[in-house]
Amino acid sequence: MKISGFTFLRNTSKLYYPILESIQSALPIVDEFVVALGKGDDDDDTEEKLLSLNSDKLKIIHTQWDTEKYPRGMEHAHQTDIAKEACSGDWLLYLQGDELIHEKDYDEITSKCKHYLTDLKVDGFLFNYYHFYGNYKHYFRDHCWYPLEIRIVRNDSDIHSFVTAQSFRRMPNFDGLNYREKEGTSKLNVIKLDANIFHYGWVRPPKLMRKKCVYFHNTHRGKIATQQEYKKYADEYDYGRIDYCLNFNGSHPKVMKEKIKTLDWQDSLRFDGPTVIGRPKAKHENFKYRLIVWIERNLLGGKVLGGYKNYTILKP
Repeated sequence: MKISGFTFLRNTSKLYYPILESIQSALPIVDEFVVALGKGDDDDDTEEKLLSLNSDKLKIIHTQWDTEKYPRGMEHAHQTDIAKEACSGDWLLYLQGDELIHEKDYDEITSKCKHYLTDLKVDGFLFNYYHFYGNYKHYFRDHCWYPLEIRIVRNDSDIHSFVTAQSFRRMPNFDGLNYREKEGTSKLNVIKLDANIFHYGWVRPPKLMRKKCVYFHNTHRGKIATQQEYKKYADEYDYGRIDYCLNFNGSHPKVMKEKIKTLDWQDSLRFDGPTVIGRPKAKHENFKYRLIVWIERNLLGGKVLGGYKNYTILKP
């Protein structure tokens, strides 16, 4: 059995992505790690950082982004597919540049991959999510933040990245353009793993968090819409009331140890006062969703009501 890791990257260093830590978290259990590396700005040093890993498992594919051909975030899915198609493993482990796996989950991941290798009913595997927010001690896993997502898929040419690369879907006769198409496609049949994805996309210095939001919205909504929206924002991103988060009492992947030490914006985080300052409210800050989340946490034992589920969970 062979496992490939894969991702897509561009302009990662200036946006505080833990790309080296992400790849390092996967290297012990993959036979190769494929990166679709988009051409970035003149000062983008992503490739230099990748090569510093000095790993013979690393495979870099140089790409060009075309957000006009792939609008509304679909370029992310397109880049993901480029990396996926270059993988040679039986199973393909997908990590975005701000996602890591924990070494304590290695045995669970590899044993389940071996167990279901010949069971063709299984298209992939589902992970639990820690969406860290503001710092490394607080996270979300509820109605407004997907608690589960597919991060391992079978090496099948009909399986493609979906919408904005959050998930995957079976898309026979895919035209190579519309990653948002649902007609004629189907959800993947997956096994839920007792394993976690550590998502650090919302742990950045406040100025870089705002900058990342601008980059993200440029790709998803276009520059004009982004410029209009971000006129409402202060120079630094306000994380809002951190006490809305869950407290994290576990351990982080060991490769994050040094990165965690660099957090120097703790004094900018708030645990009381206004819900948000200097920006529109995020979804999880609106009263409707705060009420739903309170019900989930206090009356349903953490079970999420509704939410986005682009998969069908199979019984083991």
